[in-house]
Amino acid sequence: MDAATHAPTRTPRSPPIAASSPFRPALLVVSGNLLEMYDFTVYGYYAGAIAKAYFPAADTYASTMATFAVFGAGFLMRPLGAVALGAAIDRYGRRGGLLLTLSLMAAGTLAIALTPPYARIGLAAPLIVLLGRLVQGLSAGVELGGVSVYLAEIAPAGARGFLVSWQSASQQVAVIAAAAIGLGLGERLSAAEMADFGWRIPFLIGCALIPFLLFARRSLTETPEFLARRERPSAAAIVALVGRNGVVVGLGALMTTLTTVAFYTITAYTPTYGTSVLHLSSRAAFFVTLCVGASNFVLLPVAGAASDRLGRLPLLLAAAGAALLTSYPALRWLVEAPSFGRLLAVELWLSALYALYNGAMVVHLAEVMPPSARTSGFSLAYSLAAGVFGGFTPAVCTWLIHATGDKAIPGLWLAGAAAAGLAGALGLARLGGRQSLRSRQVRPSDPRPRGGKEWRR
Repeated sequence: MDAATHAPTRTPRSPPIAASSPFRPALLVVSGNLLEMYDFTVYGYYAGAIAKAYFPAADTYASTMATFAVFGAGFLMRPLGAVALGAAIDRYGRRGGLLLTLSLMAAGTLAIALTPPYARIGLAAPLIVLLGRLVQGLSAGVELGGVSVYLAEIAPAGARGFLVSWQSASQQVAVIAAAAIGLGLGERLSAAEMADFGWRIPFLIGCALIPFLLFARRSLTETPEFLARRERPSAAAIVALVGRNGVVVGLGALMTTLTTVAFYTITAYTPTYGTSVLHLSSRAAFFVTLCVGASNFVLLPVAGAASDRLGRLPLLLAAAGAALLTSYPALRWLVEAPSFGRLLAVELWLSALYALYNGAMVVHLAEVMPPSARTSGFSLAYSLAAGVFGGFTPAVCTWLIHATGDKAIPGLWLAGAAAAGLAGALGLARLGGRQSLRSRQVRPSDPRPRGGKEWRR
């Protein structure tokens, strides 16, 4: 980059966070991350009711597909949010960006929770819901990246994997909460009441959390690493830097594919799969999802800590390889004799593979990005994977089952994502060498990513 793009920028300075006590700011920053995943999870859980309210059709399959298509449409906005909002965060600061993304997510949530049904306002209803999902997608495109980068930059030496893993662990709290609310509503409301108004209650609960989450994030201070930077490239220069390093971003997106597909398979899609495909009770499906969230909450920090000691690459390869080999056989075993016990066993197995992989993947993705474009690069790689593959997982699985008649076919979709994850992880390793990937003490400010490849300036 030329010198003009690196002109110093005056940025309001907030008191730096003490490096010896990163856990309070970590708790504050991940609290806002809850809302994003809570809203996405609730939408998936109540896809059937949302389909009847906003996308009525004589054919249940068509109605459900429309609902999942709108669910996936929000992910198409993620790359735009990653580039536009990510560049602003890299230039102006992590704290302000986290407040902006939470505000946008809140606006999208309100739109979905309060929109009248199709029967009352006609075509305007699905259009408003679609708009709400697009706004949520714009926010989500950089929310996860902003949180992960913030945690990486305040983490103490040797514990970055553990601290960054709490970004994903916090999402599991949202999964647990959404499943618990679903179980509670199922006990108190009839099926007709749930279809009429009950499905809105979880969204309204999410809306009620917004003021508290905004207040919590306002108390965050800027990361010391960002404040210490003497040069602040322009947003255009940051976007150009990311564009010139498309190989690293592309490999990062491949590596992320397994995380996004696995997560939406074992959370957002499970209630629909359990009830509509396997014909189990909604109570059983919600309870399984609750157990998945609890399992992930425990295993993700364990996997993050393990990656600090063993290196990122061994965990990535082991989890992706196991997912590639076992996903379809596990679902084949499930559909041969569907039951609560088999669904629970399969989902817990897949959740363990997800946690092992994701605990190493998220921190590694932050490490391969340069400081001046870390949020943009991370968010774009993650958003491409989520937008092309992960977000459309419920829709793709629904279509595959309808087209093939094979109720275990989602296992092949997950196995394909595992193959992509292996290719991405091995590609980054080949760029820089296995030993670089295994290094445990590289600070986020190190100009060489753990993939060993220097970013082109």
